[in-house]
Amino acid sequence: MSQAPSESLSATAYGTLPPASTPSARKPLSLPRLREMHAHGEKITMLTAYDATFAAVADAAGVECILVGDSLGMVCQGLSSTVGVTLETMRYHTECVTRGLRRSQGVAWVIGDLPFGTYHESKEQALRSAVVLMQAGAHMVKLEGGGWTTETVRFLVERGIPVCAHLGLTPQTVHALGGYRVQGKTDESAALLRREASALQDAGASMLVLEMVPAALAAEVTQQLTHCATIGIGAGSGTAGQVLVLHDMLGMNLGKMARFVHNFMDGAPSVRGAMEAYVRAVKNVSFPDNSIHAW
Repeated sequence: MSQAPSESLSATAYGTLPPASTPSARKPLSLPRLREMHAHGEKITMLTAYDATFAAVADAAGVECILVGDSLGMVCQGLSSTVGVTLETMRYHTECVTRGLRRSQGVAWVIGDLPFGTYHESKEQALRSAVVLMQAGAHMVKLEGGGWTTETVRFLVERGIPVCAHLGLTPQTVHALGGYRVQGKTDESAALLRREASALQDAGASMLVLEMVPAALAAEVTQQLTHCATIGIGAGSGTAGQVLVLHDMLGMNLGKMARFVHNFMDGAPSVRGAMEAYVRAVKNVSFPDNSIHAW
């Protein structure tokens, strides 16, 4: 019996992953492509995703970078912080995300978070942990903090592993920071952040997340870094790109919504529509609004 014309070959009993944009419309994301976007001043869009379907939808909506964040500990596992997330959990979710992108012929760049305790012991431990996520499908790994992490970044980059660094509010060390507070507010702390950002760039970091940093400082650091793209979250509009936690930007949050979050589901016809609105807003610099979402 011939297949009904309306029946999709990619359909499953549990739904169909959406197709990505056609290859002619979008170039596959790569490190050289991201560097080209940064050099030309094109804003880079990033969202977290933790499973195959949401990753495929985000890719189809035009999101360039998908962060498999250890934030899954809070939004998926119900933990009070990211500290309890394990490397095995990150491997599992990275595999889920990359399978979804392969099924939908996605082109997004995938970044995997190295969880707490998996890179702190030594550079060699960091390499072993990074290999787990790279073999799960990540194109890049992310680690938090400056200072001692600089040599770890250098060690990984020299071995062919792209690295995204993370300064400002670093959730894995939230207890040491005294809570979820804006970082870099004093002259001393701002100077330290600038020094650490330069050192991470010099060590080979290709991207740098700046979280809950005053907008003026984040813009200054962005101008300071010529070949490391800053990705802001609660850091104003002057960064090279933006990232939000998926559940936050869809208006689904178990706690109080952070100041830097905007609910893109408000007025959107669908989840994909909300993601497309996010991409447009980042690209045209209407989000974030420094008067609303920044410090």
